[in-house]
Amino acid sequence: MRILLLHQYFLEKDEGGGSRFNEMTKVWSSLGYKITVLSGMVSYTTGKKPERYKKKYFYKDENFYDQVDVIRSHVSESYNTNFIGRLWGYFSFVFSSTYAGLFKTKGKYDVIVVTSPPLFVGITAVILSLFKRLPIVFEVRDLWPESAIDTGVLKNKLIIKMAYWFENYIYKKAKLINVLTPAFKTKLIEKGVPEEKIIFIPNAADFTLAEQIQKSDFDADTFKKELGLEGKFVITYVGAHGVANHLIQLVDAAEQLQDTSVVFQLIGSGMKKQELQDEVKKRGLSNIIFRNAVPKAEVFKYILASDMGASVLKNVDTFKTIYSNKTFDYMSCKRPVFLAIDGVSRELVEKADCGIYVEPENIDDIVLKLKKILQDKESLSLSGINGYEYAKKHFDRGVLAQQYVNHLQTVAR
Repeated sequence: MRILLLHQYFLEKDEGGGSRFNEMTKVWSSLGYKITVLSGMVSYTTGKKPERYKKKYFYKDENFYDQVDVIRSHVSESYNTNFIGRLWGYFSFVFSSTYAGLFKTKGKYDVIVVTSPPLFVGITAVILSLFKRLPIVFEVRDLWPESAIDTGVLKNKLIIKMAYWFENYIYKKAKLINVLTPAFKTKLIEKGVPEEKIIFIPNAADFTLAEQIQKSDFDADTFKKELGLEGKFVITYVGAHGVANHLIQLVDAAEQLQDTSVVFQLIGSGMKKQELQDEVKKRGLSNIIFRNAVPKAEVFKYILASDMGASVLKNVDTFKTIYSNKTFDYMSCKRPVFLAIDGVSRELVEKADCGIYVEPENIDDIVLKLKKILQDKESLSLSGINGYEYAKKHFDRGVLAQQYVNHLQTVAR
């Protein structure tokens, strides 16, 4: 089976961030499948093009991984400027990826897998499906346009109406729709999607990287000391610094926790990062540390040298339906989860007994619960082990990747 994957933000090899499909394609290729990825040239977190893509509209990276080719196509660098810039960032990829799919791919494929957001990449999928006569499997990683509306990114009523229309259209065109949480399935059924059309392959824990680091000569205590964090209670956040993440709540909490050993370590980039850094400087806070995005393998070193891993989002109803991908990274490192996301993510952490839930944007709740944790650190170690064992049982990437490809085979041409 040959798979054509449409993913605007498929990561570079050394790029930090959500690596769901980077890892998924590695497993698929190890099972003997050939994958071509159509992706964009602009990083999701930085909004910039790497230097090697400058002045190019297409860039083909054959054998990006074994049996995995990646074709990068043009995306406007206006993505992180404003709403119009972001919209043009989406549609510039639609145009360029459609051209790449029609004229830059070689041979025949059996199925198109398209992952959203952005929802508009589905336009490319529909066009390629028509010309190549291929079935579409559509993946919902985030409820869109709801999440864009709730966070204030999407406000234009006409565009919202068009987005809902296209969402309904792509659901009808897809042979299968994969959702990442049970709540997504419920929402889609409420929207009229037939239940038999929906499959559930959630995000997964990446045990391989964490285990490789732990088997090496890496020493977490030494690394923590090298970072100047010895004796500190380190809570590490890994990911985007954007509107949806609302990391200002950690800044507010840090201000009230200056008389404790708590230090928030924020790793990544995004459109709100400079604003956050300016705010920390303005308040004179020394218990928030910003670090640039680092490769996935390096990220795990920072997590292993931390006391907790943070998953944080804005307090809006749409985010009650998602699993935060970084939560699984913390679980695979046996680190307790500091969770500021309500809904299914809270249910997961409480069921696994692998951390603490704080009400998003409720600074008093965040501060109170962290102070309690500082008085009962012994329970944290057990929480970390609980999360690891629960993820091993329910969210092993190898098992889930096999389940996914089994579904693809049922609809492949």
